[in-house]
Amino acid sequence: MLADYKTEVLNLIDTIKEMGASLDIEGLKREVAEIDKKMAEPDFWNDLQKSQELSKKLKDLKELISEYESIEKLCEDLNALIELGIEEGDESLSQEVHEEYKSLSKKINDMKIKTLLSGPYDRNNAILSIHAGAGGTEAQDWTEMLLRMYMRWASSKNYEVETVDYLPGDDAGVKSVTIMVKGAFAYGYLKGEAGVHRLVRISPFDAAGRRHTSFALVEVLPEIDDDIKVDIRPEDLKIDTYRSSGAGGQHVNKTESAIRITHIPTGIIVQCQSERSQMQNRETAMKMLKAKLMDLMIKEQKEKIEDLKGEHKEAGWGNQIRSYVFQPYTLVKDHRTNFEVGNVNAVMDGDIDEFINAYLKQKVS
Repeated sequence: MLADYKTEVLNLIDTIKEMGASLDIEGLKREVAEIDKKMAEPDFWNDLQKSQELSKKLKDLKELISEYESIEKLCEDLNALIELGIEEGDESLSQEVHEEYKSLSKKINDMKIKTLLSGPYDRNNAILSIHAGAGGTEAQDWTEMLLRMYMRWASSKNYEVETVDYLPGDDAGVKSVTIMVKGAFAYGYLKGEAGVHRLVRISPFDAAGRRHTSFALVEVLPEIDDDIKVDIRPEDLKIDTYRSSGAGGQHVNKTESAIRITHIPTGIIVQCQSERSQMQNRETAMKMLKAKLMDLMIKEQKEKIEDLKGEHKEAGWGNQIRSYVFQPYTLVKDHRTNFEVGNVNAVMDGDIDEFINAYLKQKVS
């Protein structure tokens, strides 16, 4: 029994080494050293926003390195325990080895997912927007349910969430909302959530108790670092100020601090109405515009390639990526991976990791 585990643990050691190479742990350590050096400079805190962002990045990098090194140590300890049991012929250690092996395997599988996040922006913060589809109150309530789902998921990851823009529904729910999810790999995890999400349920807003189908569109963009240049000419921008309409906050509706920026050549509109100064809202709105323009450039390039291959497909409102069925049975199914679960309540409470993992695995397969 212990000899069998010895073989399995040796395989895990090889897996851990491969993960270290994929994550470039040595490169991350060098990046940590560079940031530490910058933070030691006397003028580091002069730009508070940039210094805070760099401090957060340093914390995320150190946590990732620590997670990897912790798995390495656990594997070494387990290997030593097995060798001790084999030397002393003590098979009574088998149960403890079994439990430790099971726990270690789960930690390795969780970290393996991070090795799939190798895109240029996968480590970045995510800008996530949800827009209600046609259907009035029913669709707006669905949008609020999705917002709660993503907020709870982010909380489970210890991510920081900031509401950037919020347009409440007419009677209930939310017409549209944009949040910034801050933390390592936030965009990498959430990018696969972009698309149309479909809800089937008996509507609480229908006195006749009929079944309704509602849609909401989720958009996900990476927060683009300042060192990535996107050509935005001032003369191409139309900037408007207005009063915030978000929920709560002592400054809401008192000052015209909210910002709406229209990029005239593309027609892209971004807005930010967080409970902060007009200048800060403008900076956030510009980050969102930068991300949308970068995304547009990537999509245009991709469409050119797909046109040459003859594989370009129209993305329509009806092309839902996932369905959430509450009645007459309970089921959440992702139509891209065919992964499905029956516990719809757990999913709505933020338990969406398996959907995220299935999508990431499919993208690299």
